Amino acid sequence: MEKIYLTLESLEVFQLSKQLSSVCWNIYKTLDWKVIKDLKEQFIDSSDSVGANIAEGYGRFHYLDRIKFMYNARGSLLESKYWFDLLIDRKLLKDDSLLKDYLKIFNELKPKLNNFINSIYKNRSSHLTPNV
Repeated sequence: MEKIYLTLESLEVFQLSKQLSSVCWNIYKTLDWKVIKDLKEQFIDSSDSVGANIAEGYGRFHYLDRIKFMYNARGSLLESKYWFDLLIDRKLLKDDSLLKDYLKIFNELKPKLNNFINSIYKNRSSHLTPNV
């Protein structure tokens, strides 16, 4: 049986994480310097960390290492949502389209990331790299 390998770039969770980073960067660019200073750039760092952890986990050999980094990605995703919610609560996000874009990607990525974690666990003895 021929082995099937998927590239990192072909993973839907990775593609969505890059979209999330892009939207968060666009939100970040609309904020004034005082807000950026007060948030300590945590919003952008946590959103970028989602994709970084997916990439690092994808490069790991053992399935438990992969899962650990996917858990880190999920934690960063939830941290990003926390900072996003603070921006909303403090009425600092003025662009409704960016708000909708963030929520759309977040709501799509969160369950797909959970499914991806489950697929890694289920395929732990398989030669296939799971795709979601």
